[in-house]
Amino acid sequence: MSTLLVPYYEHPSVRPAEWDAIVAAAPRLYGVVLNPASGPGEAPDPAFAEVAARLRAADVRVLGYADTDYGRRPHADVTRDLDRHRAWYGTDGAFLDQVAAGPDEFPYYRRLASAAWAAGCATLVLNHGTPPHPCYARIADVVVTFEGDWTTYRTRPPHPWPGTGARECHLVYGVPAGADLAGPARERGATVHCAVPGTGDHPWGTLPHTLEPDR
Repeated sequence: MSTLLVPYYEHPSVRPAEWDAIVAAAPRLYGVVLNPASGPGEAPDPAFAEVAARLRAADVRVLGYADTDYGRRPHADVTRDLDRHRAWYGTDGAFLDQVAAGPDEFPYYRRLASAAWAAGCATLVLNHGTPPHPCYARIADVVVTFEGDWTTYRTRPPHPWPGTGARECHLVYGVPAGADLAGPARERGATVHCAVPGTGDHPWGTLPHTLEPDR
């Protein structure tokens, strides 16, 4: 089963070897998050269009990144991002970031999900970063119930999320070389995951140790 969801937020012209390594790992990937400029940007980027085409040719889900600001971002702005991702990069799914976790915001996300499906998104990933209300499983294919550092993750006891119908994902940064995330993720209910060594303000500018290219 393909289990790696890779959010890699670096430009292909700056990190070509890393993007080559991602494409080469296609059989292991659940999907790749495409994020040219904290979203699709204001105009198509040929380098991202090229790498997106390579990923699609390798049968990898390409997920367009859109920030939702925990339900505060206007619906039209988010849907515009999704439409641009689809038109410019041929994305076949969406990765919604900074997603609220409470039931009060669910109608906002249900509306976004309907817009995403209408725009041709076959896969919807919601990044709550924490266990959300189970209602979100009704609209998502994957729910990110943990995003944080390795030290915190190791002390997090297994606690099954009660949502049904969506796969659970854990995104962990600051992971040392040789550390295994697959086992702890399974124990904690996640069948999709990503573990990167990066820390600080931009951990998702690094790849999992197992995908790092040879130098």
